[in-house]
Amino acid sequence: MIRGLNLLIVALTQYFTAIFLLREGLNWVLLSDEKFFLLVLSTVIITSAGYLINDYYDVKIDYVNRPNRVIVGKTLKRRRIIIAHTVLNFIGIGIGFYISPIIGIINFVAAFLLWLYSNQLKRLPFIGNFTIAILTGVTLFLVGQYFQEREYLILCYAIFAGFITLIREIIKDMEDLKGDERFGCKTLPIVLGIAKTKKIIYGIILVFCIVVFLLMSTVNIVFPITLSVVMIFLIFELLKADKIKDYGRLSTFCKVIMLIGVISMVWI
Repeated sequence: MIRGLNLLIVALTQYFTAIFLLREGLNWVLLSDEKFFLLVLSTVIITSAGYLINDYYDVKIDYVNRPNRVIVGKTLKRRRIIIAHTVLNFIGIGIGFYISPIIGIINFVAAFLLWLYSNQLKRLPFIGNFTIAILTGVTLFLVGQYFQEREYLILCYAIFAGFITLIREIIKDMEDLKGDERFGCKTLPIVLGIAKTKKIIYGIILVFCIVVFLLMSTVNIVFPITLSVVMIFLIFELLKADKIKDYGRLSTFCKVIMLIGVISMVWI
């Protein structure tokens, strides 16, 4: 339920950001930084709580979209999910305030938005997608907030993470259209249809490539060029996609793009 692989990517992203994007000389000393470890731990804990509450509210939808993966109400009682969600949030927010008041407030807002997303926002067109995109970018912003160094470069990667997450979230809505529509959700594919939703994604990809090029061309020209080539491939694949499995494959591909982006920090 807590998506262990996703949590590992979150933790690695924050560590890669700190180790490879901060000034030379600080780097590997970070591995012994206790408070930074706690920062990463609090991010992972709050993200875990977000996954739990999302599955709690989506149990009916998941019976349609992913019947074999439903755990809430079958393997685990609903009451236990709520208790675990609450406890995890208290721990994550508490760790944040232990590190600094600002990080504590950010963790609190993130936990609240994850609950609000699962409860309401994900059933609205675009707003839920945008909320998750912002929260993904915040995981990198937290690193810059903690170290107060090279904020511009970290911001560039936060924007990259936010954009690719936004694209992936909309593609996931296309994948989940059947169950979402049955239970009254108003996601972009339901409100506008698949064809118009694809056009919106193409527009987001265009803006994405332009923004990344403008922000990072002076830092590393290879990154925006490579990203543009990869996104052109994504567009061609999206043009052909018309089945649930196609959208599932594209969603996974967006995850791969995110992972490649994280790994690229090594050469920045």
